[in-house]
Amino acid sequence: MSDRGQRRRLAQVLGLRAAVWLPTLVAVLSVVTGIINIGATSVVGPLSPYIPAVVERTAGFTGALTGFLMLMAVYGLRRRVRIAWGLTVLLLPVTALQGLAQSSAYSLPLIVLSLLSLPTVLGNYRAFDRGLSLSTTQLASLAAIVGAQAYGTIGAYVLREEFANVATVTDAFYFTLVTASTVGYGDVTPTTQTARLFTMSVLLLGVASFGVALGTLLTPAIEARLAQALGTMNDSTLDLLEDHVIVVGVSDLTEPIIEELAAANRPSVVVTRSQERAGRLRERDIEFIVADPSDEEPLRRVGVNRARALVAATDNDAQDAMAVLTARELNPGLDIVAAATDRENVAKLRRAGADTVISPSVIGGHLLAQSAMGAGDVESIADRIMEVPEDDVAK
Repeated sequence: MSDRGQRRRLAQVLGLRAAVWLPTLVAVLSVVTGIINIGATSVVGPLSPYIPAVVERTAGFTGALTGFLMLMAVYGLRRRVRIAWGLTVLLLPVTALQGLAQSSAYSLPLIVLSLLSLPTVLGNYRAFDRGLSLSTTQLASLAAIVGAQAYGTIGAYVLREEFANVATVTDAFYFTLVTASTVGYGDVTPTTQTARLFTMSVLLLGVASFGVALGTLLTPAIEARLAQALGTMNDSTLDLLEDHVIVVGVSDLTEPIIEELAAANRPSVVVTRSQERAGRLRERDIEFIVADPSDEEPLRRVGVNRARALVAATDNDAQDAMAVLTARELNPGLDIVAAATDRENVAKLRRAGADTVISPSVIGGHLLAQSAMGAGDVESIADRIMEVPEDDVAK
């Protein structure tokens, strides 16, 4: 990759990181500022005459709530989800306005960071191109929670005459939330048999919906922990890979490459078809996935569009050529290095899209020939080749 391409790639990586970390800071500041201002009953500053009393009383906890929503959006940004990008763009002006509404000494950094973050997030629109994929169970749990809350709120409001302290929709929503979550403060109580039966139904439906939601949240976390314990990479870990090296296959040629990358602490991931070789990688704490590297889906999973380089050096030149061709189509600017087992395949690998093609057999043959003819200290040349500086790995 040329120097200009490397600089452009570095700028893209830095811009993407800024688009994630700036909203993260905004979220933390929004939560902290909101908590500090929860006890405030009035605001000061140039906008204070224009801020309604209800906003003055609620600016603190609504700011904290917005901060927590922003943290959820940041989690989606780290996974490059498009809907998380849209939610962030929507929330950043809100956090800035809430900072203005609070008008405290603590809200100035919140306002400044919100205004700085917005153009940064907008400028990286193309990086957040993933859809939000929800499983059937997750969709069912979401529908169950929404449905149970709507059922309780509408029903409590319709039966408000049969409840103590239910007069508005907000009261009905509050009653449903504390009942379904089994908190039950006791300030809202049914006064008739019908209201008691309705309350029992809200309790049963609410607990069931919360239980389903808890299961859908814990299951992916448990799967991620199991994947980590087994040494495989889950999608959340793969999404965090940036400027990394992808190694296609495991062979005698790739073993030194994997060792060099691990020794240099260079982010890398191995894509291999072999379960047996994957087991050996697991024992050495090397990140990998078991898949066919010539397919688009595995290369997309390991972030080929964000990778720094790809190394294809298995014992099968045909498989390497397919992996190189697929990677080049997915990322035209990727630096691809390939090793040709057979000398006649060097040109084929170049045509497939490899930037650099090395033939270990040819190099070894030349060294042996030079040694046989007594042309200098060939063994020292081989030693220097094997002692490549860490900074040169996968450049």
